[in-house]
Amino acid sequence: MKYGCQSMVGKIESILLKHPKQAFISQENLDKTWEEFKYFGCPDYQKVLEEYEVFEKIVKENVENVYYLPQDDRTGLDSIYTHDPLKVTKKGAIYFPMGKVLRSKEYMATREYLESIGIPTLGVIEAPGKMEGGDVLWIDEKTVAIGRGYRTNDEGIRQFKELTKDIIDEYIIVPMPHGDGEDCCLHLMSIISFVDTDKAVVYSKYMPVFFREWLLARGIQLIECNDKEYDYLGSNLLALEPGKCILIKGCPEIQKKLEDAGVVIATYEGKEMSYRGTGGPTCLTCPLTRL
Repeated sequence: MKYGCQSMVGKIESILLKHPKQAFISQENLDKTWEEFKYFGCPDYQKVLEEYEVFEKIVKENVENVYYLPQDDRTGLDSIYTHDPLKVTKKGAIYFPMGKVLRSKEYMATREYLESIGIPTLGVIEAPGKMEGGDVLWIDEKTVAIGRGYRTNDEGIRQFKELTKDIIDEYIIVPMPHGDGEDCCLHLMSIISFVDTDKAVVYSKYMPVFFREWLLARGIQLIECNDKEYDYLGSNLLALEPGKCILIKGCPEIQKKLEDAGVVIATYEGKEMSYRGTGGPTCLTCPLTRL
């Protein structure tokens, strides 16, 4: 199978999802486990299914090949957020044993499935290294920014560099703030989402000055997300192709700014499946191939 995704905005040709029926499983399972996963309230399973149907329809209308992870006992609620356990490079997938203990075996299930459909493994970040997909942001095919925070540590970054040294020319290491604490999921992609090759939605309050200046020097237009919409995942968008994105419904200011900038926006209701687990449209997907 064709694979390789060293871009945040190239047209998605194939993508990996996990349906809530295989991740959340049932209302009973949600009732029992949402607190240990530190969700913002227990999701309503029926509403999750309704929200996902809309989200899935948008994806299928724009992506030719959609793959689904099966249910697996090694995974929990967060496995609906398929983006975090790996990155797919043009040389194969790199898997991450994530910092959140409840997700530490998730990469094993993803690896097993992707190898079964023909995506080879380039490597695995080994303990004491830590890394999560939300901290790895492709600037272009040869340039990657990596958030160094509670979920991704120096040893994880060192191993990632070693695995990719012959396909990446430049690594930008971005120190992440403490934010709301160790238990909160603050990734680099929590504060920046590319929506086109030269446009990105950002939450500058949590962005180091050097990185913001570096982006501006590259000619990137920074579209600012306000505090309220940041809290509702307004800075977490999925680019389906350059200038065409998915955004959670309920962020009118950032939606208008994007539309004024010429970006086409599709929206979905996501309170139950996205907001409660702090996983926006990027988190819900793992692009396997971008053109």
